[in-house]
Amino acid sequence: MARQTKSKLYTRTGDQGETALFGGRRVPKDDPRVEAYGSVDELNSTLGVAVSFLRQKRIAAALQSIQNELFNIGAELASESGPKADRGRMFIDPERKIAGLERLIDEHDAKVPPLRTFILPSGTRAGALLHLARGVCRRAERAVVRLSRQEDVNPQLVIYLNRLSDLLFVLARYVNKAAGKPETPWRKG
Repeated sequence: MARQTKSKLYTRTGDQGETALFGGRRVPKDDPRVEAYGSVDELNSTLGVAVSFLRQKRIAAALQSIQNELFNIGAELASESGPKADRGRMFIDPERKIAGLERLIDEHDAKVPPLRTFILPSGTRAGALLHLARGVCRRAERAVVRLSRQEDVNPQLVIYLNRLSDLLFVLARYVNKAAGKPETPWRKG
């Protein structure tokens, strides 16, 4: 029986500041497409940290499902664009996914008091990390919008990230409220 060797994590193919998209085309690591899927990856990692502090199992499960979807989005963004590319092949049924985010937003928004002023992103560890994830999500959204001005991008990805940032905001508020942590209003000046 032949002994199977473990492949090495490093390939050295990116040592000159380039990386390969799905499809084989090599691009600089600061390419807008790499920036977009890298921001989505950072969002996914930030959500993973937030989930590790959540006590609400149902919310944690919903966020882990979203993390799986973020891998699909990242894979779609890491795929070559253009007429030969099979756009949207990984992000399946975006309208249903967006509607699911909207249901979660409505459900949890009904459980927190209406906002009368801006609030500081703070609270419990989980709440503060959800606020941080919201900021990272907004950055990912901006990166995808920037990319869409230069290359073919599934427009549903921008909508998904926009709704996700709203969900993360309301979940941060809900988690803090459930823990009895009052919101800190922004004080102008």
